[in-house]
This record gives sequence, structure tokens and C-alpha cells, in this order.
Amino acid sequence: MVVAGRMTQQLVMNAFVQAIGREKPAPGLILHTDRGSQYSSRAFQELVRRHGGVPSMSRLGAPYDNAVMESFYKTLKTELLTGKRFESRHEAEKAIFEYIEMFYNTKRMHSARKYLCPREYEMKYTGLKGLISVSRKPWEVQHIRLPSIK
Repeated sequence: MVVAGRMTQQLVMNAFVQAIGREKPAPGLILHTDRGSQYSSRAFQELVRRHGGVPSMSRLGAPYDNAVMESFYKTLKTELLTGKRFESRHEAEKAIFEYIEMFYNTKRMHSARKYLCPREYEMKYTGLKGLISVSRKPWEVQHIRLPSIK
């Protein structure tokens, strides 16, 4: 997991490289992001292409393009963070990592995924071992791996 105090271009590049190394996706991976400057930078776009990916960004003024991620953030904040106080940044990072990797991706069911957790859905319907994309299409829920939280 890659974390930082601010969402910088270097942070998203480091997270992308880490995820590519871990998941080893096939060429053609579509990486959908919002229109943040970190993702629209030439350096990040070239990095995605160099690893065989296809950058995809939300349309200007179309907030529903990123609805899957916004829903995830809401779920994370509601289920993990509401009312919680962490003693340190490290404790917060550990809790978020455990929530995503040990609960959300492996156990939490969702109606949009036919009541399967992300990992089960991924295996059953794509046959892929891992995805990095935030979402491939706004109406599809994908296996989520995040560099940080807004």
C-alpha cells in the first residue's frame, strides 16, 4: 500500500507501479480515474501506456462516471471511519489496508456484483486474477485497489 499526506502525481505513479507489480494485468487494462491533475499529467499517462494500459478519465461535468469510486469512499467512511479516532497515522493506514484487503475485497457482498464480494465477482465473471482499474465502465463494479482516500 502506498500512502502520503497529499495526493500527488508521484503518489499515484508509485501506487500504479506497485499494483502492476502485484497484479500483473494483461495488456489493455483500462485505468479509469477522475480528472485530477495527478492522473491527467503527461508523466502518469505515459506510465500507464508504457505498462500496456489505456488511460480513461471521467467526462468533464459528468460526476456519475466515477460513481463506483464515490460509492466505495462513502462505504469506507461509513463502515470503517465514522466515529473512529486513530492514535496515529500508522494506525489509520493499517485499519484502512485491513478493511480493503481483508474485508471489502474478500468478504463484503454488493448487489451490483450479484451479491458477491469483489474478488469472487472478478474470478467468476472475468476469469482474471487481479484488476487495478478504479472502474472499467461507470456501470460496472470492479475489484478496487486504492492509493489513498480523498
